[in-house]
Amino acid sequence: MDLQEFQSKELVAQYGVPVPQGMLARTAEQAEDMARKITAERYMVKAQIKAGGRGLAGGIKTAATPSLVFDAAKAMIGQSLVTQQTGTTGEPVEAVYVEAAIDIDKSFYVALALDPGTAHPLLLASSKGGVEFEQSAQIDPGIVQQFDLTGASASKVAKFLEGQDFPDAKTAAELVLKMARAFTQNDMTLLEINPLVHTTDGQWMALDAKVSLDGNAMFRHTELQDLAQADHMSEAEKIAYDNNINLVQLDGNIGVVVNGAGLGLATNDLLVDAGGRPANFMDIRTTATSFDIAKGVDLILSDPKVSCLFLNVHGGGMTVCDTVAEGVAFAYARADRKPAIVARLAGQNAEWGLRILKERRLPVEVFETMKEATARCVALAGGRR
Repeated sequence: MDLQEFQSKELVAQYGVPVPQGMLARTAEQAEDMARKITAERYMVKAQIKAGGRGLAGGIKTAATPSLVFDAAKAMIGQSLVTQQTGTTGEPVEAVYVEAAIDIDKSFYVALALDPGTAHPLLLASSKGGVEFEQSAQIDPGIVQQFDLTGASASKVAKFLEGQDFPDAKTAAELVLKMARAFTQNDMTLLEINPLVHTTDGQWMALDAKVSLDGNAMFRHTELQDLAQADHMSEAEKIAYDNNINLVQLDGNIGVVVNGAGLGLATNDLLVDAGGRPANFMDIRTTATSFDIAKGVDLILSDPKVSCLFLNVHGGGMTVCDTVAEGVAFAYARADRKPAIVARLAGQNAEWGLRILKERRLPVEVFETMKEATARCVALAGGRR
């Protein structure tokens, strides 16, 4: 779950990471008013989208006066910003962040990320930070060095940063350890600051911040749930989120009901490889009840393009097959449309789940393997046979 820049800065600032004075504005008039409240000789106007590469795409502008802040904000808000990370359609700009411009001596790149092999927090650092960092890193990945932060002292972090040409490495290391506390205490998967700047008066300042939160850990952080919920979710996706289901709507005609993000991705890949087109990505969270699942299935069935439903469940842990089957049965009992269901259930309570589907007289066909079930879904949906 990704946060926008203003949310990320608000979060890391609570841990002592210095950020420029700034305010969010959703209209050009608000942006001008906010600029008048900020003590600065000049201002930065920054489009609030979740994709990177804003600077090179015109999504970050410098303004010398509040009236010029108005002009910059008016040119951004309501438009789609296309960057290297958004694709050709871009991402809509619904707000801008107005902040004090900072006099920069040198820019750096610093990020914390989880090592997928060890699950340890890694510090990534480079002396080549700034708007062109991503392009530079693609050309020469060696400009970024990494350091395992597990149990690291401030002196060891400072020594590592000195090796990356960080000035005042001791103070920079103290800032990194503040980042590390924010990272671990909020179950982040990424905390990226680009650029982290050394100012002309010798201070460290985070000019940008990007935070990704572990969605599976949100039950430990109820205070972050509103921040974590994507600003650009569709209404259906927001309803699903509120019912313990991660749902992303796609443009296909095969509805997908799956428990677990990994199985969900694998299911969608199988459908695409077989010539089908998924109508959604679904991840039923472990906290979901059968009534939550029914709500998610309701949303899928409400899409008139959906011509069949692929129920692919592996029961285990807190989500068992009969709970998912009950949710599907509840949804079909109140649905106006009842497209065919292709079911593949395995794991805990699979037999009981299949019994529920059959005894409730749902239009279900059962298959033992994902390959067989995938082929049948594609055939029912009119794809490749």
